[in-house]
Amino acid sequence: MSMQAESVKDGPRDGYALVTTAKRYWLPELERYAADPEALTLVLLHSTSFHKETWEPSLEKLLTLAAQPGSRVKIREAWALDCPNHGEAGHLNERVLNLPEFRNNFTCEKYAKAAHRFLSDGPLHGARVDFRKRNLVGIGHSLGGNALLILQHLEPRIPFKSLVIVEPLISPAGPRYLNKLRSILVKGAHERRDVWPDREQAMAALRRRERTRKWDSRITDLFVKHAIVPHPGSYEEETPYLGVTLACTRDQEAAMYRDADGPTKPVQDLKKACAALPVHLVLAAVNDFIPARVHAAILDPQYGGRYASVRKIEGVGHLVPQEAPDKLGAVMYEALASEPGPSNSDSVKPKL
Repeated sequence: MSMQAESVKDGPRDGYALVTTAKRYWLPELERYAADPEALTLVLLHSTSFHKETWEPSLEKLLTLAAQPGSRVKIREAWALDCPNHGEAGHLNERVLNLPEFRNNFTCEKYAKAAHRFLSDGPLHGARVDFRKRNLVGIGHSLGGNALLILQHLEPRIPFKSLVIVEPLISPAGPRYLNKLRSILVKGAHERRDVWPDREQAMAALRRRERTRKWDSRITDLFVKHAIVPHPGSYEEETPYLGVTLACTRDQEAAMYRDADGPTKPVQDLKKACAALPVHLVLAAVNDFIPARVHAAILDPQYGGRYASVRKIEGVGHLVPQEAPDKLGAVMYEALASEPGPSNSDSVKPKL
């Protein structure tokens, strides 16, 4: 059977002005683990300019492998969360994001804090789940990996069993090694096209653009559905403009790249996490975004830590979930299967 999904919204409330949006995913074949305290609950955070649904192809691959006969990787369900200025959340928070406290200054830490609030809500709000009683595995890509590392040490603590960090945008040897990349990303964010007459023309433009035409076709479909929203001009009573635009605005995207502490603050969180729980690192073999020397620093024990596993995905660059989602899903399964314990077994070898 196909993967099932359920949408959840939380907030604004208790002095927090933003809406948090999430989706719960599960396979009917795995519902037998619904009451199993050892079964895993996955928490997934996405990268800059994307949205929670971008995880769906990788996640479906992972869950399908976990449902195979002979697999003892027990997964109860997965939760993917939008960064509050991205995707569905970005659209719902559009007005609030223009207030001085949020305008053009969103950061990795603010994504981490939004996730922390959602996971801390307990059975009365949001997901109506006591996540502190779950066997949690965190999965994050790029910005999402950074936010996931910061999340580990926000108080009150939310205990995780293990982490899978994909292409984290960190620079353990210092921020200067990512300065050139940050300048390129800020320039690209401000200069990218962000308005189209309709979703069909947005889709056509993405398929023509050199970088986005590398995406898996499912990712492109999901982007057009979830990362593109009605243009603000469509709400005007007089002569509305009925086009579409990006849910994460160009200014909000650029603000994420300008986050001065974003590449360095999570480094200490990474060290602490590696000392406390299994941290699986997944890197791209093609250094199209993150320089090779930054990858080398991430792997250096003096900067990062002792990882539970390190895996490189050949033939793909930084946008692993977008360019090779099935390969990533299989690698994530391998990481979880490599951990000792009753929830895990290496008896099933995934096909990449």
